[in-house]
Amino acid sequence: MSPKAAKKRSKAPKAPQKRSKAMSAPRRARKALSREARTMYAEIQQGVRHLEQSIGEIQRGLRKAEHELEADARARIRELRKDARTHLSALKAKQREAAGTLKRVSSAAGGSWDDIKRTVDSVLDDARATAAAAVERFRSALGG
Repeated sequence: MSPKAAKKRSKAPKAPQKRSKAMSAPRRARKALSREARTMYAEIQQGVRHLEQSIGEIQRGLRKAEHELEADARARIRELRKDARTHLSALKAKQREAAGTLKRVSSAAGGSWDDIKRTVDSVLDDARATAAAAVERFRSALGG
């Protein structure tokens, strides 16, 4: 055997050392506190838990309010789109009416151009007024 191996065998096994469990700082501090201080500490902890619960309730309420607002906004958008389609169909009808009037008037023989112009201007003014009213309605609905 080598001298190193013999040295290793000759040593008796050591007894395991007993280690104390490491305590966390709050636990050490609590142990050193008086009964009155521990009572106050427990009350403060209870207050912190109550605040955490309150924060959770507020967050849940905010999420619920956000979902309701989003649902209301989607409903309002659907309503505005439906209203826009109605106004657009009315404007397209007026456009067709103006084009038809122009075609009839231009093909009519003997009519004065002043009458034709007045008729077309009347139809176009009506269409412009309808379009302006639709635009104003959408601007007011969007808060602009």
